[in-house]
Amino acid sequence: MQINSKLPAIGTTIFTIMSGLAKEYNAINLSQGFPDFGCDSKLLDFAQKHMSDGFNQYAPMTGAQPLREVISELLHNCYGAIYHPETEITITAGATQAIYTSIAAFINKGDEVIVFEPAYDCYIPAIEVHGGVVKPIALEYPNFTINWEIVKKTITDNTRMIIINSPHNPSGTTLLESDVLELQKLVIGKNIIVISDEVYEHMCFDGKEHQSVARFKTLAAQSIIVSSFGKTVHATGWKIGYVAAPKELMIEFRKVHQFLVFCVNHPFQLALADYLKDSTTYLELHKFYQAKRDYFRKLISTSRFTIESCTGTYFQLLNYKAITDEIDTDFAIRLTKEKGLASIPLSVFYTKNNQQQLLRFCFAKKEETLEKAAEILCKL
Repeated sequence: MQINSKLPAIGTTIFTIMSGLAKEYNAINLSQGFPDFGCDSKLLDFAQKHMSDGFNQYAPMTGAQPLREVISELLHNCYGAIYHPETEITITAGATQAIYTSIAAFINKGDEVIVFEPAYDCYIPAIEVHGGVVKPIALEYPNFTINWEIVKKTITDNTRMIIINSPHNPSGTTLLESDVLELQKLVIGKNIIVISDEVYEHMCFDGKEHQSVARFKTLAAQSIIVSSFGKTVHATGWKIGYVAAPKELMIEFRKVHQFLVFCVNHPFQLALADYLKDSTTYLELHKFYQAKRDYFRKLISTSRFTIESCTGTYFQLLNYKAITDEIDTDFAIRLTKEKGLASIPLSVFYTKNNQQQLLRFCFAKKEETLEKAAEILCKL
């Protein structure tokens, strides 16, 4: 049998590779973005209650009504936006499914999609498998800012989508209000859909506010917001996310969603609805992770790494140019095998080779984990 692969250049993700190496060499895993501490026992109690109460069959295709109502309240509390829970919010099997479904619903062969790099690794394969044409634009180092003049020149009559991500994985930077206003100017009146990946929406530091597209009514009218609960409630394995979009876009999104997953884990949706009724669970989250960021940065302050800016997410970039001239993939593998510490090399988030000698470390870990990791880093 001859197989005509739709993704011939795609192999195993870097997250699987580095986590596999971490396990093989018994290394501290600061590569993949997941906490090594448990979630709130209250959340687990809610989940157990709903399982015991018999909510173990299919949820509605659009998501459990109580959770969609809580998300509507969240969007209003945080951004002053109004999204109707019946027609403008859908629960998904995590953010990756939400992004894939959004692309599948709207991208046809030959449609151009602007992607900012370094880009989370699920964007480009989803575009390519649906025949879309990726138009990558590199964020400008060291602050990973968007050059809006380049964006303006990249937009053509074939541009159908722009994907943004803030707080940004993997750089840990955040968009400013001025950035979102520039984006709004560029897409208004054009047949362009914006996907706004806002998975780390509740993790903005140093007094910065998350600039969700939901804050900007004109832009929101042609945008799909994607977010996830895994990062917010420290339960990445639950794989539950959500999409918020105007009714006209949501109609098309749901056409694909119903045949891709149909619905998502029912009792866990209801547990999240109960848990998130207390708005402090997400409104206070930034303090929790800023404390972890600050502690990690303090621990490695005497190392030979240059600590890059981190205004959001739970990832810290470290520049190792004072330590070695190795390419980042080689250094990351050697650091795992020889020193017992796993990270993610930044170059894998680019379509073309881009060597800035940067590694990404996840600080969503227990203090003792960060201390052990810092001890290794400070000896290099």
